[in-house]
Amino acid sequence: MSSIKIECVVSETYKIGESPVWEEKEGTLLFVDITGQKVCRWDPSTKKVQSVSVEAPIGSVALRKSGGYVLAMGNTFSALNWEDQSVTTLARVDEDKPNNRFNDGKVDPEGRFLAGTMSQEIRPAVVERNQGSLFTLYPDHSVVKHFDMVDISNGLDWSLDHKTLYYIDSLSFKVDALDYDMKTGKSSNRRTLYKLQQDEGIPDGMCIDAEGKLWVACYNGGRVIRIDPETGKQIQTVKLPIDKTTSCCFGGPDYSEMYVTSACDGMDEDWKKRQPQSGGIYKITGLGVKGIAPTAFAG
Repeated sequence: MSSIKIECVVSETYKIGESPVWEEKEGTLLFVDITGQKVCRWDPSTKKVQSVSVEAPIGSVALRKSGGYVLAMGNTFSALNWEDQSVTTLARVDEDKPNNRFNDGKVDPEGRFLAGTMSQEIRPAVVERNQGSLFTLYPDHSVVKHFDMVDISNGLDWSLDHKTLYYIDSLSFKVDALDYDMKTGKSSNRRTLYKLQQDEGIPDGMCIDAEGKLWVACYNGGRVIRIDPETGKQIQTVKLPIDKTTSCCFGGPDYSEMYVTSACDGMDEDWKKRQPQSGGIYKITGLGVKGIAPTAFAG
């Protein structure tokens, strides 16, 4: 077993760092600061972060085939042109719920962008319950709702054979599995795959590795856990030096590095003193497993 190394590679403190995505073409890491309302891009070769401010809380960012990025922000799916920093609305959701906003999202292997909503937080991880839904933005910019009654729509990814969608509604403290029809983008037969232990925290962002195992960032748990979907068992825990771990993705030249985002929102001065790098971005090496390149939105 190789030795695992954890380092804080971006020490700027983001309120709610989230949605890390490796951009292979640029060799950069994309991520967002949800309540800081920023899309950020970190270049490991220069150690510099560039950012674009947007006009609403931004839940997630994804690559876009035609250039730029696709965003789930406020109650819109939008496109970001990085060069001129312009944002164009592609579609709106939850227009009857003015207090809702998008949260985590990811592009499926066919190039559709899935993202879910939640009501704005009263304080970290405290929301009006059952207000969110999971949506798909199709390449023609039409939107379909999968289901509603969600508390905090969060991490998602697909099995290696693309037949299963893994999904997290944070306050259920579970990772769910759904049958996924890759031809149509429809989901069905939602069921529980893994229930978090009390000390593991709140399930947040998630990604899959090249062995088909899931990695879940645990908010307030200060860790990422690895789950085997075949057995529904947790098979590895990697603890970080901060509590508010939010999401994870694989990246680097061969996708052998894991990047973990974090938050500092809602921490008092004493907590911040103990964990001054909360809200930073962490790199984990030596996991001995690789990830999978993200798909770009096809529309």
